[in-house]
Amino acid sequence: MPRVTRGNKKLLRRKKILKLAKGFFGTKKSNYRTAKEAVEKSLTYAYRDRRNRKRDFRRLWNIRINAGVREYGLNYSKFINGLKKSGIILNRKVLSNLAAEEPETFKVIVEKAKAAL
Repeated sequence: MPRVTRGNKKLLRRKKILKLAKGFFGTKKSNYRTAKEAVEKSLTYAYRDRRNRKRDFRRLWNIRINAGVREYGLNYSKFINGLKKSGIILNRKVLSNLAAEEPETFKVIVEKAKAAL
């Protein structure tokens, strides 16, 4: 049976993996076998964390909104309930930015949510 060296395809596949491993530490950037393992793992983490990032940001926004609302004698859950009852449709990202950067505007929204309760 003749020997197959794979030629160009093998080289291109290895080059692709080593390019993805650029910046890794030690032999993970230069040794194909360890680079392949490291790249597979890093791509798995990247896939997972693209979803986790959305969770983390929502948690951060909720914390900021809660901190902003507590100054006016409400808590987060009552504030969100008041917003829904008053018909104010703002997402949590916008609300957290208002709480941090524009306290006067946020105060008006909190007062309307309080009135709806």
